[in-house]
Amino acid sequence: MEAVVDTALRQGRTVMPPVYFVNLACDSDRRQRMEREFARLGIQGRRFDAVLWTGLSEQERLRLYSEDLNLKQYHCPLVSGEKGCYASHLALWQQLCDGTDSAMVVLEDDVELSDDFVPVIEAAMAKAGDWDMLKLISRSRENPRHATPLTSSGHQLITYRRIPSLTAGYVITRAGAQKLLASRLPFGRPIDIDLRFWWENGLRIRGVLPALLTLHETSEVSSIGQRASRAGKSRWRQWKNKFIYNFMNSVSR
Repeated sequence: MEAVVDTALRQGRTVMPPVYFVNLACDSDRRQRMEREFARLGIQGRRFDAVLWTGLSEQERLRLYSEDLNLKQYHCPLVSGEKGCYASHLALWQQLCDGTDSAMVVLEDDVELSDDFVPVIEAAMAKAGDWDMLKLISRSRENPRHATPLTSSGHQLITYRRIPSLTAGYVITRAGAQKLLASRLPFGRPIDIDLRFWWENGLRIRGVLPALLTLHETSEVSSIGQRASRAGKSRWRQWKNKFIYNFMNSVSR
């Protein structure tokens, strides 16, 4: 992929990957708002029909989600919204691997895009050999391990100390999608938590500062990945998983 990017840059061509946003068919207001965001920035964003978990066959649900894996990896069972959210991202990763694109931008339908969205991503694509996934939204106070200048506007390509549990927007390369499909079928954690365990599959996750996305007010009510009350929550498993994460995140650096 790096050679493709270098060739494109030498020829003066842009290297902006295709942009997809995940959206349920019933959420027309969100779709229209995202389309206005794309029009404002001159982006040809593409709607991806979000997976409705309850609409899948039992066979497909078992292929995607493992209750046994969930019991080992997470402190409570996932709800349908979380499963459908993860399944939507898996479908996009598969689409990337099945197609001819070398990367794609994946957005949820409750974000607002920075004016620098396109040029910063294009600049980051020139360094795509250094990462598999590029997060476009970060914590409000980020203390990166390492930062590399990306653009004259002050944006930086960063290496996280701890991967933030935010999946509102990211760029994924074909190599990254292949790693995730090979290691996350079936899944047992919510996607935002699962991506933080980067050492399990060697996924190289980087970020951008300042962030290229902010959450719209509609993000307060998620229609895809909403979490319900945790009736089956185990505090012991929650503490154990947190300890494992902190230990492995530290020793794997």
